Amino acid sequence: MTGAAPQGGISRVALDVPLSRLFDYRVPEGTAAPAPGTRVGVPFGRQRLIGVVVEHAVDSAVPEARLKPIAAVLDTVPVLAAEVLELVRWASDYYHHPLGEVIATALPKAVRSGASRIALDELWAATPAGREALGSGRLARSPAQRQLLELLLARGPLRQATLNELLAERLPRWRPAATALLKQGWMLQESVAAELPAAAPLPAAAAGTAPVPTPEQSQAVAAITAALGGFSTFVLHGLTGSGKTEVYLQVIREVLAQGRRALVLVPEIGLTPQLVQRFAQRLTAPLAVLHSGLTDTERLDAWRAAASGAARIVVGTRSAVFAPVPDLGVIIVDEEHDASLKQHEGGFHYSARDLALVRAQRAQVPVVLGSATPSLETLQNVVSGRYQRLSLPRRAGQAAPPRLAVVDLRAHAVTSGLATPVVQAMERHLAADGQVLAFLNRRGYAPTLLCTACGWVAPCKDCDARMTVHQRSGRLRCHHCGADSPLPQTCPQCGFAVRPVGQGTERVEERLRELFPHSPLVRVDRDAVRGRGDMDAAMDSINSGAARILVGTQMVTKGHDFQNMTLVVVLNADQGLFSTDFRAAERLAQTIVQVAGRAGRGSRAGEVLIQTAYPEHPLLQTLMTEGYDGFARAALAERAAAAWPPFSRLAVVRASAIDAETALAFLTDARRLAGVPRDVKLLGPVPAAMARRAGRYHSQLLLESADRVALHRLLGGWLARIAELPSARRVRWALDVDPIDLF
Repeated sequence: MTGAAPQGGISRVALDVPLSRLFDYRVPEGTAAPAPGTRVGVPFGRQRLIGVVVEHAVDSAVPEARLKPIAAVLDTVPVLAAEVLELVRWASDYYHHPLGEVIATALPKAVRSGASRIALDELWAATPAGREALGSGRLARSPAQRQLLELLLARGPLRQATLNELLAERLPRWRPAATALLKQGWMLQESVAAELPAAAPLPAAAAGTAPVPTPEQSQAVAAITAALGGFSTFVLHGLTGSGKTEVYLQVIREVLAQGRRALVLVPEIGLTPQLVQRFAQRLTAPLAVLHSGLTDTERLDAWRAAASGAARIVVGTRSAVFAPVPDLGVIIVDEEHDASLKQHEGGFHYSARDLALVRAQRAQVPVVLGSATPSLETLQNVVSGRYQRLSLPRRAGQAAPPRLAVVDLRAHAVTSGLATPVVQAMERHLAADGQVLAFLNRRGYAPTLLCTACGWVAPCKDCDARMTVHQRSGRLRCHHCGADSPLPQTCPQCGFAVRPVGQGTERVEERLRELFPHSPLVRVDRDAVRGRGDMDAAMDSINSGAARILVGTQMVTKGHDFQNMTLVVVLNADQGLFSTDFRAAERLAQTIVQVAGRAGRGSRAGEVLIQTAYPEHPLLQTLMTEGYDGFARAALAERAAAAWPPFSRLAVVRASAIDAETALAFLTDARRLAGVPRDVKLLGPVPAAMARRAGRYHSQLLLESADRVALHRLLGGWLARIAELPSARRVRWALDVDPIDLF
C-alpha cells in the first residue's frame, strides 16, 4: 500500500543496480519522510549507496527486524521534480528497464554522487574573537590577515565573489590568510546557496537580425503558438534551407514572453554550437547546454541552471529529455528522424524523441518534430491524424532547390573514387568561386588492405570484419571494436606487396589535394575532428571561404548552413541499396536528401551529383523524380505489405557470449519460456549480421506484433523469468524495445 508518509513509515528507494525492483527502507521515528524525487543515502549490503525515493508505504514485505533505516537525506527539495519522476517511471515501465538505472541516466554523474542540487557559494564573516584579536594588536605582524579581518568587520559577511572583487588588487591571494584566521577561530566560513542571476528581460530581436518570415513560416508559428498551454504534436516538415530554425526561434520567443521555458533536443553534439549561436544572436534569454561532451563540472552547472530556472532555454542531446525545466512551455526535437536520438549502447535503450512526446503530453505542452526527411513512423502518424503536419515547401530567401543528377560509374573512368564528370564539375564550380562538398560515409584511407599475390585481406582478430587502412598514421584500425595495429608493408602470409583497396575520406582528401592544389581543403570526420573546437574551426574555415573544398562523412549532412556551397557530390550512394536491414532504404534516402540540402543555400544555384553503379534503382529513381515525399509513400506501402514498423511493433533480445553456442542456447531457452504467445511472433534466435564483435559472439531473438499491448504484456512477465535462467549467468543480454537497428 502506497501513500504519503509525513512522519516515520517506509520509503521505497530506486538504486542504480541492475535489479527491477524498489528497495524498502525505514524512515527514522520522528523524522519527516523524504518527498518522492529526493536523494537518500542508504545501506546496501556492505556498501552505502545514494538512491532516490520513489514512493512511500505503510508496510513492507521485508521483516521489521531486517528493515534498515535511511542513513541520510541529501535534499530539502527533490532533485527529480514530480514531472520528471513520472517520466522516468513511465520509461522504466515501457522499456522494461530497472528504474534505478533509468534515474541514473536522467541525472548528471555529480548529482548521482551526492553533489548539491543547487550551486553553493562561500560566505565569510569575522567572529567576536577576531574583533578582539584585531583590537589587541595581535595581527600587527600579519598584514594580510589584518586587512582581511578589517574588511569583514567593516562590511559584514561577504560572499566569495565579493571578496575576490574587493581584494583583486590589494590582496588577490587572500585565501592563505583566511585559512590562518579560520584556524584561530577569528573567522567563520559556511556554504550558502549561490545567488541566481537577475531575471533576464523578455527576448527581443536585435536590430536588423530578424528576417522577414515566409508565409509558410508565419502559418507554422501561428499554429504552434495557438496551441501553447495544451498538448499537440506538430511535424515541421521543411526542405533543407526552408527556415525551420526561424520557426523555432519565433515559437520560443512567444513561450518566453508568456513566462515559460523551452526544451530543445538535437541529435548530435556537433549541432549544438551553431544552434546555440543562432539563439544567442536572436534571443536575450539565459541558456543551458547539456551533452556528453561536457566535463562533469560543466554538466552539473548546466543542470543546476536548468533546475533553478535560471536557464530559460535548455538545449541538449538525447539525455536532455530528462532535464529539469520548470514551467515548461514547449519541446522541440530537431532532426527528429536521426538515429542518434535513440540510445543504442548500454542496457537502457530509449528513444529521446518518443520520450519527448510522452513528456509533452504529461506536461500539456506542444511538441514540434522538425525534419527535412521525417521518419516513416512520424509520417504515418501524420496520415493517421495523430500529428499535424506544417510544411515549409520552399527555401527561405531567394534560394532554389539544387539540381540533382546521377553519375553512372559503369560508364565513366573512376580514380580514387572520383568519376571523370565529377572532377569536371568540381573544376567548373571552383573556377566560378563556389565551394564543393564531397560526401563519403566511410572514414579512413581505405576499407581493405589486400595482398596482390595470395589474396590475404587484413582481418580484425576480434570481429568478423576487415581492418581499415589509416595511411596518414600508418595504422590498421577496426571501426567496430577499436583494435589497432601497425600498417604492414608486406603480406604477413606470403611476404608479397600489399595495397589499400577502396576509398575512405582520407584517400579522397589525398586525391583532391592532388587535383586542386590551389584550393584549400578541410576534412570533417571522427578522425579529423577529435578535440574541443575542431568542429567549430572546420566550419569557420568553410563559412569564411578560407576552405574551398569540404570532404566529410555523416557529420556534415545536416544542420550546417553553407552559403557558398554550390556543388555536393555523393561519392558512394550504393552502400545502402542492398542491405538486409529493412530500414536501410529509408536511411539512404534521408542521407541523400540531407547532404544534397547543403548545396545552393545562398543566392547561387546548387548542383548535386550522385555517383552510383545502379542509376536505374527504384529508390534513386523515385528520389530524383518525386523527392522524399514520393519515396516515403512508396516505402510506407512496402512496409504495410510486409507488416513492418510503423505497421507493427518490435522488440529484440540481444545476447553475447565468448562462444556462439552459449549465446544461442540462452536465447533458445528464453524463447521456450515464452511458449506460443497470442498475437506475438518470435523470430529466431539467429546470429547477428556481424556475429563476432570485440571478441564476443552476438545473437538476437526478435519479437513482432501488430498489437503493442500484446507485445508489452508478454514482455512484462517473461523478462523476469529469463533473468532466472541458469544460462543467463553465462551471457550478457539486453532488451531493446522499438529497435531501429537489427544487427
